[in-house]
Amino acid sequence: MTDVVSASRRSEIMARIRSKNSTPELAVRSLVHRMGYRFRLHSSALPGKPDLVFPRLQKVMFVNGCFWHGHGGCKKAALPKSNVVFWKQKIDRNRERDRKTASALRRGGWRALVIWQCALKDRVRLESRLRRFLEG
Repeated sequence: MTDVVSASRRSEIMARIRSKNSTPELAVRSLVHRMGYRFRLHSSALPGKPDLVFPRLQKVMFVNGCFWHGHGGCKKAALPKSNVVFWKQKIDRNRERDRKTASALRRGGWRALVIWQCALKDRVRLESRLRRFLEG
């Protein structure tokens, strides 16, 4: 199957996707801040440059896009119908990198929480999960 947009338009779309300060990340940051927690952003001193870092608590959070990180069972994580081999390899590499990052953080004494993009639909449940993680 071919793409429904031109190659140049697809390139424009993909170039606009951000790795930092994405809409889901900003939503989680806002929620955590309203809960009264303060945090650092994108610490390059830690493996994987976590999105939110709580140094005093030795905890970090990653806000992952369901597509880019291959969220299992999520509709947003469906592979495109074109260039399937490329996308499967890319998502698999991202997932492997995420596993290595989580392992390195655990070895360093950090606890990590992954917030999936699709979890933002239920803010009440998300806030409860965040509170349990940060207080536990």
